[in-house]
Amino acid sequence: MDTAHLVALFVAIGLIAFLYSSVGHAGASGYIATMTLFGLAPAVIRPTALVLNILVASIGSFQFWRAGHFSWRLFWPFALLSIPAAYLGGYLQPSASALRILIGIVLLFSAVRLFFRRSDPPATVLPPRFVAVGTGAGLGFLSGLTGTGGGIFLTPVLLFCRWARIREAAAVSALFIWVNSIAGLVGYFTKVHSVPSLGLVLAAAAIIGGSIGSHMGSRHFAVRVISLFLAAVLLIAGMKLIFTQ
Repeated sequence: MDTAHLVALFVAIGLIAFLYSSVGHAGASGYIATMTLFGLAPAVIRPTALVLNILVASIGSFQFWRAGHFSWRLFWPFALLSIPAAYLGGYLQPSASALRILIGIVLLFSAVRLFFRRSDPPATVLPPRFVAVGTGAGLGFLSGLTGTGGGIFLTPVLLFCRWARIREAAAVSALFIWVNSIAGLVGYFTKVHSVPSLGLVLAAAAIIGGSIGSHMGSRHFAVRVISLFLAAVLLIAGMKLIFTQ
């Protein structure tokens, strides 16, 4: 890759990190789509996306926690079985084109719903613990199948079931992504014993974009702005799942 293409990729990764981190996501689907467009090899794309995911999710988790939006009581039941389930999904890797299309349609529907949402729900309730644990396991499995951290699925569930407000959902999703991304990278490293150097080159872009986006999303952006950003994130991810094979 020549210097001009590397600079363009650097800028694109920074913008994706900004957009996704403002809603508590880390950007795996965006990184994968972008690196695919730039013609990078799949063996480079997957671990690089995981490295960037971990960096941005770390920043987002800290920023939303520091702003007072994180709820441990909401987080841990979803996370409990998500890590082993994500490992299982990644291990199986069946031919899942129909599953990807179905999930993509769900994400697009969620994006449309969020576009018309004006504010937080008037009231929220904690989900029953067994429901949260089972949902977390299912979402972890989906994250393994689709190669993401799982937050792209968790956030719409939290919002549409009225289990969390928008910033609280963002905070919980950020840490959910972080733990699942680390599990995925550890599994990859255990098998390959190396991580492509491109992840280190793009780390600065992800850190800059993720720091600005998560700070603005956790403290300054209005809820309506975050809703629109989240709708854009779900739209990008849904299109990516449907049209990227």
